[in-house]
Amino acid sequence: MSRLSAILLAASAVYASVAPAHESHTKSKPPGNRWYHEDDHPVHALFKRGPVGDGIIYPAVGTLEWSAGFPPAIADTTMLPQAWMDALSAATLAGKVPDIPQSTSTNGLDPVYPIGYDPISPNVCSSTAKCVTPGDIWDAPPGVVALSFDDGPLPASDQLYQFLASHSEHVTHFFIGTNILLYPEGFKTAFETNQDDIAVHTWTHPYMTTKSNIEILAEIGWTMELIHNSTGGRIPKYWRPPYGDSDMRVRAIAKEVFGLTTVIWNQDTDDWTLSEPVPLTTPEKIQQQMTQWLTGPKTPGLVILEHELSDLSVKSFMDAYPMMVSNGWTRTSLAQLDAGSVYQNAWNSTSKVNPAKVGDLAVKPPARASTTAKPTATTAKK
Repeated sequence: MSRLSAILLAASAVYASVAPAHESHTKSKPPGNRWYHEDDHPVHALFKRGPVGDGIIYPAVGTLEWSAGFPPAIADTTMLPQAWMDALSAATLAGKVPDIPQSTSTNGLDPVYPIGYDPISPNVCSSTAKCVTPGDIWDAPPGVVALSFDDGPLPASDQLYQFLASHSEHVTHFFIGTNILLYPEGFKTAFETNQDDIAVHTWTHPYMTTKSNIEILAEIGWTMELIHNSTGGRIPKYWRPPYGDSDMRVRAIAKEVFGLTTVIWNQDTDDWTLSEPVPLTTPEKIQQQMTQWLTGPKTPGLVILEHELSDLSVKSFMDAYPMMVSNGWTRTSLAQLDAGSVYQNAWNSTSKVNPAKVGDLAVKPPARASTTAKPTATTAKK
């Protein structure tokens, strides 16, 4: 069974009507005298607020109105917004999107390029081949574990979210668009209850270098639009290509059309295979790897590829978590590594939001009154 098959199997619940939920945003802060605390004030670590939106009323997450207009399965390329199409054409004409042929993948194996296209050459620079492009995120700062999880939301996500909340940890969720449609309550728990950071993991989890430019546009764009509509208008800033499969063409479309930063990883446990018929690893092996990484050198910091795909993959993280604490690692959500904004138009999942559409590259987060400091990362708790 391929990894995509595992994801589809985990997300095999059928669509059903969901009772209307409360709006996924609240009204903006009142004007005039600032009797409230700024978004970065330490008091917000003690008293959580619900998500603040951009002032636009979006359908409640999980309702039929909310899911209407989004493709239920494949990333439809026939009804893409014209603005995205125009932005892709403009970037291509300006020479910002390299003319690299699509790769091919057979039976779920790593993609292969046509003869004459070296995957580690500067022109192609395939991240599957471990070619590193400046500006992409592979490592964390020394002494930092960048926490993130792929493939959710899924049934196995619930225990992960409970664990994170009980330890006051925040993470970045690289969500699959179709899984958000299938499991809206899980999405709401991650974003509204836990106030975690939401990022893009495409609509259907394909090898992205095998896709045409327009298919890449659809895979990323639909996911961004759904996240935007489900978070009070926030526009994701980060994306992780499924299987870590990107190249200069894919990266350029993500950046030039959608303003996204590409995230890969520097350690991989293969935890996604734990639920496969023939796993590539075991819980014991993963624990050995985690022990080696978490008790070893702290330079560079760790960006470990982890998944909320199965109970076993989630348990692997929970089993390793005490070592992150006891060995003095700073834990922070991956989207907060640079102490900048988590979203293109908002500082985090509770701050004010500047209204913007997906693909608006000029958008910035609202100005902060006195400081741009982000909420501090979680350090060792003895």
